[in-house]
Amino acid sequence: MSTLMPNPTEASRATNTAHKGPQTGVEHAAVVGLQWGDEGKGKIVDLLAPDFDLVIRYNGGANAGHSVQVGDDRYALHQVPSGILYPDKHSVLGNGVVVDPGALLGEIEGLRRRGVRVEDNLRISDRAHVVFPYHQAEDLLREQAINHARGGDSVIGTTGRGIGPCYADKALRSTAVRVGELLDPDRLAEKLRYIVSVKEVVLAALAKQCGQSFEPIDAAQLAKQYGAYGQALRPHITNTATLLHDSIDAGRRLLFEGANATLLDIDHGTYPFVTSSNCSSLGIGTGTGVPGRNLARVLGVVKAYATRVGGGPMPTELDDQTGERIRKAGNEFGTTTGRPRRCGWLDLVAVKYTARISGATELCLTLLDVLSGLDPLKLCVGYRVGGQAIDGFPSDAAVLAEAEPVYEQMPGFSEPITDCTSIDRLPPNAMAYVRRIEEHVGVPVRMIGVGPRRDQAIHA
Repeated sequence: MSTLMPNPTEASRATNTAHKGPQTGVEHAAVVGLQWGDEGKGKIVDLLAPDFDLVIRYNGGANAGHSVQVGDDRYALHQVPSGILYPDKHSVLGNGVVVDPGALLGEIEGLRRRGVRVEDNLRISDRAHVVFPYHQAEDLLREQAINHARGGDSVIGTTGRGIGPCYADKALRSTAVRVGELLDPDRLAEKLRYIVSVKEVVLAALAKQCGQSFEPIDAAQLAKQYGAYGQALRPHITNTATLLHDSIDAGRRLLFEGANATLLDIDHGTYPFVTSSNCSSLGIGTGTGVPGRNLARVLGVVKAYATRVGGGPMPTELDDQTGERIRKAGNEFGTTTGRPRRCGWLDLVAVKYTARISGATELCLTLLDVLSGLDPLKLCVGYRVGGQAIDGFPSDAAVLAEAEPVYEQMPGFSEPITDCTSIDRLPPNAMAYVRRIEEHVGVPVRMIGVGPRRDQAIHA
């Protein structure tokens, strides 16, 4: 069985070696979504994992879902990194993740029931922040209160998993709890005593504005429940920043797994219709403690069309039969929520922007098979606002909401491509579509997904 920490001899050799990272010849990589999520990042991580030693998630919480299909078995992963399906790999939840411990333990148990090994191969940062039931209550009540105050306009579309309020508490500091604190029952009980007293004031006011009743929180019972979660997770909790740097020094290869996607990044996405963490590759440094200079490859994952869940502008959205056909063919329903996704043509203006933000060195184009039978195909290559062409991707969501897509039209392909095993077996029109994406974005396509299974991927 592999071990995560270097032995003393390995550590000594590493200490006497010059700078680690790309200089050693060991390539570390990241898989990042370049749209609004649901691009198929889990499948790409699953395909790459055999070539790496650790798979690290650096952001997000139980609001993100990665789907991986192995043969006829489909796995829906919410907090556990996709590398867990390889028993000899180590999966790590970095400090940038917010952890719902009850849901995580349920996910672990579900994987074990299916024969997946989850033991010392899963590590959780003691610096990661903890999601509590009051975060979930605040998430839903705050959305309802704002919706009510604005007359039903501009709902963000939260999943209600408590992610935003948990990250807000992380910034507020005094009302936050970190995973390592779950291991100290007395300290946890004292913190929750005063945190709950503050949260009750906030939740009672929000509930009143929404015309709902409010149930007081039993802080002592909550401390007991979460203390038990901490004890159950104790074997997995560690200082992951030290663990990752020791692994780099020992010559192990790291693969970073982004949750959500770059257009949902709290700083660089379609704000305010975003998630609450840095889900571009820029979040790796803060979310794990591993500097970006260690990355040799950033694989930007792009769906062959566009989808979005929740509120916010989406210039290429198709609210018609074509959009519905894409939704059904691509099974575009949320892994976490089951919500139908909004569908539309591929927006290359957005992808070029996010590829730059995340420093993508290559593209992974997924779900190309979904477009089979559509003719013509369209690609958005520009925007007009008020009849005038604009440069680049706007930072203001209100401007993006007014943007009209400028399309290039390309001939479609009718041939099924799910059995294609090499790039030269793709239909010419499908290949032309791929090449046009490369040309506009300025980044090569190195992998093409032609179906949901592991074996349905072309390495270009």
